[in-house]
Amino acid sequence: MQNPEHTVATERIFRGRIVGLRVDTVQLLSGRVSQREIVEHSGSVAVVPLDDHHNILMVRQYRKPVEQELLEVPAGLLEPGEEPEAAARRELQEETGYTAQRIEQLVQFFTSPGFCDEEMHTFLAMDLVAGRPNPDEDEQIELVPVPLADVPEMIRRGEIRDGRSIAALLFAVQMDISNDPAVL
Repeated sequence: MQNPEHTVATERIFRGRIVGLRVDTVQLLSGRVSQREIVEHSGSVAVVPLDDHHNILMVRQYRKPVEQELLEVPAGLLEPGEEPEAAARRELQEETGYTAQRIEQLVQFFTSPGFCDEEMHTFLAMDLVAGRPNPDEDEQIELVPVPLADVPEMIRRGEIRDGRSIAALLFAVQMDISNDPAVL
């Protein structure tokens, strides 16, 4: 397929610690010129930690952009040059204190490709070993075990509203991880 939007100019507007913003001027196949506002993101990971009692170890934390606490799976940014699995293991330990003896990739996806290039890598973490959490200095995190069987209804009721968590959790539930001996 031919690229329907040829970039003719790029203007960098902002570069922060987490995101950048650029405006691309593009020429469409019709010859028309348009602009695209693009949020640049280094990528991220989300982890579905499943304990021996078929609970998902979720975290509750305040999210300033939406002005509320959200129930989420552990997640975070990819550091420069960091492999997604290494980032998943790091985020799991930092946010929950747990380490995983086994970790499997679930699914990769773009979070909001209409305006952002963030790619999310999701993982299932199993055979968990407890330890001490080590959250970032600006994070206030509460560990919340949630029975795997309750997850779909919690999503339906709006108790879990974070998109990356919903995607990772529903994929894990769809795999029927609690009853699949090949997974557990």
